[in-house]
Amino acid sequence: MDDTSFDRALIAAAFARIGAYGWHRLNLVEAARNAGLDVARTRARFPGRCALLLRFGSLADQAALTGAPAEGPVRDRLFDILMRRIDVLQSHRAGVAALLRALPTDPAAALLLGSASLRSMGWMLDGAGASAAPPLGLLRAKALLAVWLWTMRAWQRDESEDLSATMAALDQALARAERAESWLHRRPPAAPPAPEPHADAVPADQPPADHPPTNHSPAETVPQADPDPPG
Repeated sequence: MDDTSFDRALIAAAFARIGAYGWHRLNLVEAARNAGLDVARTRARFPGRCALLLRFGSLADQAALTGAPAEGPVRDRLFDILMRRIDVLQSHRAGVAALLRALPTDPAAALLLGSASLRSMGWMLDGAGASAAPPLGLLRAKALLAVWLWTMRAWQRDESEDLSATMAALDQALARAERAESWLHRRPPAAPPAPEPHADAVPADQPPADHPPTNHSPAETVPQADPDPPG
């Protein structure tokens, strides 16, 4: 079994236990044994529960970006990518829902997930063709994170098989973000046209017509003292 298959098997077993017993009672050794996985290898790859959360988020990102559409409006591409990510959560629904309920009582895990989710949103933006590079990238990632959190709230209440309420919430949140920020279809403003010179305008390097140029040198323009003053 390669590392990715091992990780997926352990994650599935862990979230099954989270769904049954809660996040705070998760024991990775018990999850590994229930899945028939080597405990020593589990310790090497998952030194703690937070490592499990980070790896789960990484696998969700990979699933969302694999085969992501490369054409079409950015908003449509983001919708597709984020729904792919939700499909991964849906496959472990009971455990993910239990984890989300427990986060308010585990500030360390909540902080870790918040930071990891912000990085994930940067990947989702880049995957959809909306750059997450500075200086606007962080603002875009934060805006998309707000979209994601709003959608997750809808997902937690959505009991439909086709996740229609979740899709509607995601579409509405993306539309609001698009209207408010214009970060999905940002274009540089067009340069204003150069003003046409007026027919009577005088070039900057020429004197006005009523002041003809002179050929006086500086010496000629300075009055000279009388060499033989009257005396």
